[in-house]
Amino acid sequence: MAGRIEDVSTSLVGLPGRLDGKSMPNERLRTAMLERGLTTAELAEAANVDPKSVERWISGRTPYRRHRYAVASRLGVDEVFLWPDALSPDQVASASESEIITIYPHRWTVPSELWRNMFTRAEEEIGILVYSGLFLSEDAGIRKILSQKADAGVRVRILLGDPDSEVVAQRGADEGVDDVQAAKIRNALVMYRPLRDVEGIEFRLHRTVLYNSIYRADDQLLVNTHIYSFTAAQAPVLHLRRAAGGGMVTTYLESFEHVWDSATPLE
Repeated sequence: MAGRIEDVSTSLVGLPGRLDGKSMPNERLRTAMLERGLTTAELAEAANVDPKSVERWISGRTPYRRHRYAVASRLGVDEVFLWPDALSPDQVASASESEIITIYPHRWTVPSELWRNMFTRAEEEIGILVYSGLFLSEDAGIRKILSQKADAGVRVRILLGDPDSEVVAQRGADEGVDDVQAAKIRNALVMYRPLRDVEGIEFRLHRTVLYNSIYRADDQLLVNTHIYSFTAAQAPVLHLRRAAGGGMVTTYLESFEHVWDSATPLE
């Protein structure tokens, strides 16, 4: 079929973007189009350009900023992911700063309704990366929201620390609570037991050194930093929302995925 991205992928060498002999094909753009089944003509329409322009972008040309934004929006990915070298350091810093909604000095100062409202508004993805996150598992309202969102088709993934791992023991020692850390994880597992049979909710145990706890609801994050000798409840929390051109949210989400990929499914 003429104009499909598959056709473009087999004839990159002769496209205008390769005339200088230096441009490399944009594999991220090409892959994103393939994954979404978009043709060059369809993406061109979204960006209000000629299909030939899209072919040049695939072959390595960098679009104007307005076109980069339109393409990233249509593909549902971050602009920096598609063109990591297109933005200046100042532009990336400015965009990343716009991702910060607010900063709380301690986790216990985060309003309780914020946790519930953030998860309630999720339409695609909820992710929780903690060692125990006992305060959430003990909240019957939160557990109900997670179950309801999974029933509605939202993917819910919960990562807890392996209570038998060395990293959990070390974290307990660092916080001065020793075996209490592992006990909190076991308590959280008990509290989450009713959710473990809910379709759409996945649990895994991880053995990674956790520098931040991450709570995700689509493009919003609450990131609880970890500080040596302080419990997580005493550490600051960043409330973030993904913004075009920003890199903070993307970095935390990639970290979540790395932990998820290395974690063990909970039987």
